[in-house]
Amino acid sequence: MAQPKQVAAIVTEYRRHSHADVIVGKLLEGYNHDGGPRPNLKLVSLYVDQFPAKDMSRELAKKHGFKLCSTIEEALTLGGKTLAVEGVLCIGEHGNYPNNERGQKLYPRRRFFEEVTRVFAKAKRAVPVFNDKHLAATWTDARWMYDRARELFVPFLAGSSLPVTWRKPPLKVPKDAPLLEAVQVGYGPFEGYGFHALEAMQCLAERRKGGETGVKSVQCLQGAAMWKALDEGRWSKKLLDAALALVPAHAKGDYRELTARTKDAGVFLIEYRDGFKAAVAMMNGWVYEGDGGAFCGAVQLRGADHPSATHFYLQQPDPFGHFAYLVRAIEAMMQTGHPPYPVERTLLTTGILDAVMTSAAEKNRAVETKHLAIRYQPTDWPFATDPIPRVIKR
Repeated sequence: MAQPKQVAAIVTEYRRHSHADVIVGKLLEGYNHDGGPRPNLKLVSLYVDQFPAKDMSRELAKKHGFKLCSTIEEALTLGGKTLAVEGVLCIGEHGNYPNNERGQKLYPRRRFFEEVTRVFAKAKRAVPVFNDKHLAATWTDARWMYDRARELFVPFLAGSSLPVTWRKPPLKVPKDAPLLEAVQVGYGPFEGYGFHALEAMQCLAERRKGGETGVKSVQCLQGAAMWKALDEGRWSKKLLDAALALVPAHAKGDYRELTARTKDAGVFLIEYRDGFKAAVAMMNGWVYEGDGGAFCGAVQLRGADHPSATHFYLQQPDPFGHFAYLVRAIEAMMQTGHPPYPVERTLLTTGILDAVMTSAAEKNRAVETKHLAIRYQPTDWPFATDPIPRVIKR
């Protein structure tokens, strides 16, 4: 077995069930947080931006012997004069940060990446970096991060755990499939959870013939306009019904009426440059979260009598097993220097999400997205198929 790669983690906060806990914690305590098998990565340093009342980082540093650092540069150099780690995890999720005028949470993801790459530039070499969730709140920051990574030849991975979690049934769309349309069901806040829904949808959509070509326009519709667009055929009722049929827990009653009563239900309509159409329906007011979540997607293949649908299963509560498969992807990049799937997927979903938030904040107008002419080819990195681990108490 290869030697464990020594890595640094840069996090906003480290408390129970934060993303720092369910990602970095798997390096310290095993994939299932039970002392069992773990990734072949060794956490040697940690920078924490905020310390809430229930902070875990100080006690974990004492227990596991990693260096708790006061700056990002110190975390990457271990207090020396040059780069001293073999990989970096940037987890800018959770913590007390402001929103901008469009309701986007201004986590310091660009600041984290900027300080990390400043060390790389000084050292004249780079190591792999993982960025949790979308690259940044705004397209400008996200594009800067992507371009900076390319400039410094940084192996770069980002995104959600949904593309690598269990699928029930285990839907595997072949590469270059004759896909016509996709509908993804989600729930929760438009930015925080809408991103997960977009990543789930995109990991299916990118499998279409020719690969990804980019997005032409995005619009967020809410209230009656959401359902008027469905009735007009702007998004597919057949695909919506196929996805909704897999939602494990939901309220009784008509989903149109129940979603209409909430201010945070809506649909994201996405028109791709090659004519492909997709919609993400945030069904707040009708879906329940619960164990497994309610992220369900459906696609239509040309010539197929029925849609193909799946439930992207999320294990809740501990050990949040779906994050183990995200950690496995991170480990693969740290060990080989090659991202297992393209960061362009998350660059695209970040741009779509920014356009969604713009549309929602500006009277639900359609947003032209000429800047999202992002092309890439998908890879065949596997999603979870192992047995779901047992629930534990920590």
